[in-house]
Amino acid sequence: MYHPEWICIVDFGSQYTQLIARRVRELGVYCEIHPFHLAMDAIETNPPKGIILSGGPSSVYEDDAPRISGDVFEQGVPVLGICYGLQLMALYHDGAVDPAARREYGKAQLRIDSQEDLFHGVAANSVVWMSHGDSLSRIPSQFEVIAHTENAPICAIRDAEKKHYGVQFHPEVVHTDEGKTILSNFLYAICDAEGGWNPRSFIEQAIEDIRAQVGDGHVICALSGGVDSTVAAVLLHEAIGDQLYCIHIDNGVMRKDESTQVVKTFRDEFHIPLKFVDASTLFLDKLAGVTDPEKKRKIIGNTFIEVFEKEAIDFRDAAFLAQGTLYPDVIESVHFKGPSATIKSHHNVGGLPERMNLTLIEPFRELFKDEVRNVGRELGIPASLIDRHPFPGPGLAIRVLGEVDRARLDLLREVDDIYLDEIRKAGEYDRIWQAFAVLLPVKSVGVMGDARTYEYTVALRAVTSLDGMTADWARIPYDLLERLSNRIINEVRGVNRVVYDISSKPPSTIEWE
Repeated sequence: MYHPEWICIVDFGSQYTQLIARRVRELGVYCEIHPFHLAMDAIETNPPKGIILSGGPSSVYEDDAPRISGDVFEQGVPVLGICYGLQLMALYHDGAVDPAARREYGKAQLRIDSQEDLFHGVAANSVVWMSHGDSLSRIPSQFEVIAHTENAPICAIRDAEKKHYGVQFHPEVVHTDEGKTILSNFLYAICDAEGGWNPRSFIEQAIEDIRAQVGDGHVICALSGGVDSTVAAVLLHEAIGDQLYCIHIDNGVMRKDESTQVVKTFRDEFHIPLKFVDASTLFLDKLAGVTDPEKKRKIIGNTFIEVFEKEAIDFRDAAFLAQGTLYPDVIESVHFKGPSATIKSHHNVGGLPERMNLTLIEPFRELFKDEVRNVGRELGIPASLIDRHPFPGPGLAIRVLGEVDRARLDLLREVDDIYLDEIRKAGEYDRIWQAFAVLLPVKSVGVMGDARTYEYTVALRAVTSLDGMTADWARIPYDLLERLSNRIINEVRGVNRVVYDISSKPPSTIEWE
């Protein structure tokens, strides 16, 4: 999708890079993230309205520190350097960075020396978030200091003539009180952006692009029932109507009655044709005896491709395959050899286009998860579907720790159903980013009805998060945990112990496998 107005965010490996992009888009301006070693190609191919240089974990003096051509400062557009980006800007302009400076992490009091342009409307004393080991010790001659802190006498600089700005703090994080105002000033007052990036404008452009790409052809959409595939299917149907074929495969590792609900919703509520395939036995046969989580993922992914290929034969006139690929997946694949490290692999439908000779349609490859939800709301999809918690591609197979079979899955399905039912009743569901149960390969002794039991333990997990990149364990009320434990143990045969996971990410991941 071509965007005549955009901001280029150059990634130097900061943990906050995606957060910069989210903030810029929340302010109504389209932006893209490009790794430092590829960014100049994108900038020269389609000149942006402005450039933001991200932070990063490196020191500018390290031999292998990420660098970008100095041409980035000669494009005739405003540039904002954040943390490492500020230091790189100073270095390119004959400033100096002190690697032995006093480190500064956490909140600091920003004292603004000039409340023009970048800091217009920002309080003279404002809380900002610092995360740096190096600091500027000398600014380039054409720059001036426009803000400082007690520990950083050079905390923000500018070259007003060239519209080059740099800040030592992170305006993109929520801990910086007026970060959005600062970013808004850069986008609108300095870059002269017009804005207008919103769900409705995206939908209108996406429908136009889909119709132009598909013509009178047909599209197959693999429908899991999750947020991404649901919104993608509704968007495609609005664009091309009956030229869309949806296939839903029950892989045997879904939640209780999930497939039934998916079929009913799409056929009865959305009036979108849907082919239902029950392949649960095939999946479970292939998973039999497998305990390694990565093997589980690969088996499920490969089996999905196998089943999908077989069922897609019924739609021989289809020339396109729709996938719900999101922007973070695209960033991760582009950055694989760039500054950002991959922490965890993700289940996807990769490989299908090559093997099936279908052209890929990925309407959401430019969107973050929250943007897809907003598109879904704009399309009129009920909140009960849009606000669902994330659910992994391998489903309950990676929540049954150890060997997977139908009996263990059915047991976990019942636990999961009770868990979600109770947190919805308590009004906690929308406060929690993701909640799920895990069946542990552990049995313990219990007493029920004066008799000894030796049954499974389940762990309940609930986290709060903005995007899943970091997460904190949810403080569920004790009385709710008590009800959950009582219901699960009383109603689910085979469970006699319930525990609650209080680990945050990092160091733990959200899923157990």
